[in-house]
Amino acid sequence: MENRADTPTTIEELERKNATLEQQNAELTAKLNWYQEQFKLAQQKRFGASSEKTHPDQVEMDLFNEAEVLATPALPEADMETVTYSRKKTTGAQEAKLEHFPVDTVTYELLESEPICACCGGALHNMSSETRNEITIVPAEVRVVRHVRQVYSCRRCEREEIRTPIVTAPMPRPVYPGSLASASIMAYVMSQKYVDSQPLYRQEQQFARLGLTISRQTLANWMVYGANHWLVHLVGRMQEHLLKQEVLHADETTLQVLREPGKSAETQSYMWLYRTGREGPPIVLFDYRPTRGGENPRDFLKGFAGYLHVDGYAGYHKVAGVTLVGCWAHARRKFNEALKAVPAGQDKTKTTAQQGLDFCNQLFAIERELKEKTPDERHSTRKAKSQPILEAYLSWLRQQRSRTLPKSLLGQAITYSLNQWDKLSAFLLDGRLEIDNNRSERSIKPFVIGRKNWLFANTPRGAKASSIIYSVIETAKENGLNPNKYLNYLFEQLPQLEDPKDSEALDRLLPWSVSLPLTCRVFTS
Repeated sequence: MENRADTPTTIEELERKNATLEQQNAELTAKLNWYQEQFKLAQQKRFGASSEKTHPDQVEMDLFNEAEVLATPALPEADMETVTYSRKKTTGAQEAKLEHFPVDTVTYELLESEPICACCGGALHNMSSETRNEITIVPAEVRVVRHVRQVYSCRRCEREEIRTPIVTAPMPRPVYPGSLASASIMAYVMSQKYVDSQPLYRQEQQFARLGLTISRQTLANWMVYGANHWLVHLVGRMQEHLLKQEVLHADETTLQVLREPGKSAETQSYMWLYRTGREGPPIVLFDYRPTRGGENPRDFLKGFAGYLHVDGYAGYHKVAGVTLVGCWAHARRKFNEALKAVPAGQDKTKTTAQQGLDFCNQLFAIERELKEKTPDERHSTRKAKSQPILEAYLSWLRQQRSRTLPKSLLGQAITYSLNQWDKLSAFLLDGRLEIDNNRSERSIKPFVIGRKNWLFANTPRGAKASSIIYSVIETAKENGLNPNKYLNYLFEQLPQLEDPKDSEALDRLLPWSVSLPLTCRVFTS
């Protein structure tokens, strides 16, 4: 029998063949492990808890049995005390919760013929009273406000045929001339969509149940007009104040815009977020852009010089004159993902991924201790406690890089920290800085939640309007305002300004202005 051409004929050829097969086996094993990691991580993301931490008081509950879980008899509404009978004990906390609401008092008295003693027939006198409080809700209702403007003239001038002056009674300017929209309904529709994530088609149905036929197209027109005609000036003024700060945060997320020129409906656009840090007035601004290019934050932040908290996206490097501060939450998340992909049955506490996670957790533990400290105290403590951990962590990363497959989840976690090192260590520079970019992630979350309900924007004009409205609403919430009442106040006041771009007039309407009425504020006990 003749030998095949690829069959080794010498010891040297056999060794080379064996080495090649071993290398191929190692590569295939590494690829298989990578696919197993990806599959396990995908399963965890789909079916597991999304949070990276668990709270001891956290209770898992299903959407449909939430009432049964929360309405537990172990949590009584009020304590009982025994005197000569059992009664509910009214606490000061309960009274404080109700003190800022209007009160309608209903008094119950005996009829004139009834206050007679059943024992002796004598007259009864009012000895005391018993009181109970109930919370009632007034459902939404539709009313029509008819504005009647009186016009006056002089009868003497009319009789004597002299020049007759016409005097018209003053009347507030409407928020949307030629429309049925009032300040209240425009604020209500905006709040329903951008605070409570109610799409316009659902609001259309709600109004129909109230007897008002109004199309979602009309509601959309109101939103776009209110944003682009009035709120845009307020947001522009907020941006001017934002750029004067020394510490900012930035983030971005996707947005689908159906009718965007030059792009298919499936192409992703982006909503960018910029906000203030620990100091200064809380300002949260959204900015719609068709792309994720670094020129977007560069243009929006033109004139800003200071520290900018960001994630690992390289586009932020185009922002000139700033110091980029990285996010340790992203670095920790990558080790957490690598740990979740560890095969079942393996001791996770002894894995390299757990070691990397432990370094990150040590830093976060220090930050929790510094939460209420001054910037100077925070800066000095970080130098003393956090910097040694960073130095040890960097040495550990360099050791592990050569021992880990770059494409594995663990390899990606190590590479991320090494590539982002200058930004990750920047929080040591100033006590006003934060260890992560969670502040901006929390601020962009309402948009992400809302997007799940209304899914997409129809046009770039609508997307731009949404960014303006979200900017006003989220900044209002950050400043302790009731978004609905604040928007109502804005739509009453902005049309009355002689110049809607007047900086001083706009400053009096900003969410942190002391000139705002108390009715705009959220009352908490």
